[in-house]
Amino acid sequence: MDLILLCVFLPLVNVAWGQYGDYYYGPYNYGDNDEWVNVYRQGFNFQCPHGQVIVAVRSVFSKKEGSDRLWNYACMPAAQSLGEPTECWWEEINRAGTEWYQTCSNNGLVAGFQSQYFPSVLDREWQFYCCRYSRRCPYSCWLTTEYPGHYGEDMDMMMYTYDHYIRGATTTFSAVDR
Repeated sequence: MDLILLCVFLPLVNVAWGQYGDYYYGPYNYGDNDEWVNVYRQGFNFQCPHGQVIVAVRSVFSKKEGSDRLWNYACMPAAQSLGEPTECWWEEINRAGTEWYQTCSNNGLVAGFQSQYFPSVLDREWQFYCCRYSRRCPYSCWLTTEYPGHYGEDMDMMMYTYDHYIRGATTTFSAVDR
């Protein structure tokens, strides 16, 4: 009887284990902790490899470095259920010194960032690199408000499962805090 149960459940375990990869990201590899995609007060361009999306964002803030941040990102392949990327593009630029809110158009997912620092306003302009996949990304979007809670806080945000994606971002700007 135990052998029969084993023969019945072993294939189910194999199927479940095979699906595990579609629903959970493993540990993120940001590279060495000292590796950032930028240095303070400099521009950068970061793009995930083709077929991958941004799944983690790390940032540290320094007031003495012009109220700027260092940035680091992690990419993972998009879930197989989304299919292949059909097109990728750069969205419009979000200007420095202003508040903005943007999501990728055309049901796109964020696969990269481009940013330039402007010392005159002690702020950055941003541009998102977005990719659309052959199967539609499910919509149940919401805006996280916890990363970071204050302009000077460090952040480390991760998407833990394949049913969560970064589709955009928002910022605030204060002429007092810069």
